[in-house]
This record gives sequence, C-alpha cells and structure tokens, in this order.
Amino acid sequence: MEKILLHCCCAPCTSYVLEFLSQDYDCTLFFYNPNISTKIEYDKRLDELFRYNKDAGFNVPIIEFGYEENIFYNAVKGYEKEPERGKRCEICFRLRLSKTAELFPKNDFAFFTTTLTVSPHKNVTQINTVGAEFEGYRSSDFKKKNGYKRSIELSKQYNLYRQNFCGCVFSQQNQ
Repeated sequence: MEKILLHCCCAPCTSYVLEFLSQDYDCTLFFYNPNISTKIEYDKRLDELFRYNKDAGFNVPIIEFGYEENIFYNAVKGYEKEPERGKRCEICFRLRLSKTAELFPKNDFAFFTTTLTVSPHKNVTQINTVGAEFEGYRSSDFKKKNGYKRSIELSKQYNLYRQNFCGCVFSQQNQ
C-alpha cells in the first residue's frame, strides 16, 4: 500500500478524507495551520484530530509542527482586508502546503494532498492551483460524491468540535 501525507486542517474535514483515502493508502496526517488565531483554538483542533484518529480506529501517525501564528501574520501583512477566497487565503494555502511539501520527499510518500478541499467554503481551484506549485501534490476535490455531507455525519457520530470559521482572525471577524 502506498504511503501518502495528508495535510489536515481540522478533525471534521479530516474525518471523511481519512475514511476515503485509508481504503487504498497508508496515511500519515500532518497538522500544520499557522493561520489559527489563538493557541487555545489550535490546541482544541489538534486534540480533536488525535481523538478522532483514535476513536474511529485509524491510529495512523500524526505529525504536528507546532503553533506558529507569527508566520501567518507576517505572510498576510497588507492583505488583512481581503475577502474570503481572496489573496490572503491563497497565501495561507501556500504556507500550509509548502510546509507539507517539505516533509513529502523525506519519508517515502507517494504523494501528498490536503483536507482543505472537502469544505464548500474554500475555493478548490485556488487550493489545487497552489498545490500544483509543489512536487508530489495530488489535486483533489473531496467534497464531491457527498464528501462534505459524510464529514458532517462523521462529525455528529464522533461528536467532533465543528468550528464555524477557518481559524484565522480575519475569517472569524466576518462571522
């Protein structure tokens, strides 16, 4: 079974994607999200990812890089007022996928992808265009074939914390 690296934004989005991919691949999860506005929110999302992984019986490896909010704020400086799905989001996707791409060649992964495409609130073309900049990235649209719907079902089944913003302070302000 080929090994893949899956960038994860949160447990609800990971739920369906891991269920789907683990049928054919040996998955390793990578939680790298410098966009998350507070350490409390970051820890809550990471804890839920660990809990889902265990409770759902996957028990796959999880790599966590650490909380680095200053990297995000420095990268999006000047783009704070951009709308959702705008240039700020593109920069954020590039941050997360570039860090994932750094891990890709070091661990014999066949490819890497991201759970970000399961969300109907994200621009899948924007995510995949950014991802295509990196060797080893495989485009996806995990919301297709009821992927998003299944993530909601799994979130309810496992009582997952389901946040109502992407994590960054700017999207939270738009709620």
